[in-house]
Amino acid sequence: MVQENNKIHLPKFSILNKDTSSFVNSSRSKKSKDSTSRELIHPAFNKVFQQEKLTFGLIAPFKGYPDTPIPDITDLGNLANLAEQAGFSILWLRDVPLYDPNFGDVGQGLDPITLLGYLTAKTQSINLGTAGLISTLRHPIHLAKSAATTALLSGDRFILGLSAGDRPIEYPIFQQNFTDRAERFREAWDLIRTLTRKNISFPKFEGQFYNSLNGGVDFIPKVNQDLPMVSIGRSGQNISWLANEADAWIWHGVDPHTTQDIINLVKEKNHDGRWHPFGYANFVELLEDPNAPVELFHNIYLRGGSNSLANFWQEQKELGLSHITINLKPSKRPANEILQEIAENIISKVNN
Repeated sequence: MVQENNKIHLPKFSILNKDTSSFVNSSRSKKSKDSTSRELIHPAFNKVFQQEKLTFGLIAPFKGYPDTPIPDITDLGNLANLAEQAGFSILWLRDVPLYDPNFGDVGQGLDPITLLGYLTAKTQSINLGTAGLISTLRHPIHLAKSAATTALLSGDRFILGLSAGDRPIEYPIFQQNFTDRAERFREAWDLIRTLTRKNISFPKFEGQFYNSLNGGVDFIPKVNQDLPMVSIGRSGQNISWLANEADAWIWHGVDPHTTQDIINLVKEKNHDGRWHPFGYANFVELLEDPNAPVELFHNIYLRGGSNSLANFWQEQKELGLSHITINLKPSKRPANEILQEIAENIISKVNN
């Protein structure tokens, strides 16, 4: 591996033979308890997260838009259909309330909850997820209502991803405090979890930030199965919380040499005996030459050919990575070409 100016050159199968740097004093040599004895049973979750497999999700608007922070979304529905045919396991929607020129990106630009309804009707089998709804800027009861509604209308194809937000400029606009977002995130999480359990009736909840429920009112609609909930980013939480409260954890900016250390640490901190899978996000620029070598910038921006990317992600799968969320923003090629090539040269190969 050669590193220059935050650019990492990763030749084929370089990771498997390298010693990874430590992650919070973890060691890949440590024995972790068996976390496979009990798994979450949910059709969407079990398709997106499969042990010993690496699945791929696609972040809206499902195409490249390298030269603008605000993408054209007129083809969003058609691209969702192409992604479904290509074998992606899930479509992820981001939650960006306002355009901050200093940040430079608005995701798909559309409200994610409204868009969930559109994609529920537009697609047939692909799962839908949020990556993630900013629970500290939305009331958790409204979020639970939207999540339960989407789960029912989609035929249990929905996974709720929550975050605490990473743009400090938004908090005063919403009259919220940025410094206590980690605490409010946990309470919002607990309230949503309470409301989206199967067979919950006239729930009770003791809250500090969002008041309390005394069992005098009920929550509608009822979900068919406990709703899977994924932490998008750290949201100010420690590893113990992520390893036990979140059904899965998707991070970003991950040094690929620390993947196994992170997974081992999650297993070490887990105490409920259930598998809590780990994934991460990559911005991806897919080059025309399928054998163009993989380059990694700032641990998040991958550039390379489809064959090289397949080798890279195959290595990550063997280290225990469960899911990759692909953001095609830096890609310059037509989206239909990119999705077809990913289907043929990456998705079809990584797990074979």
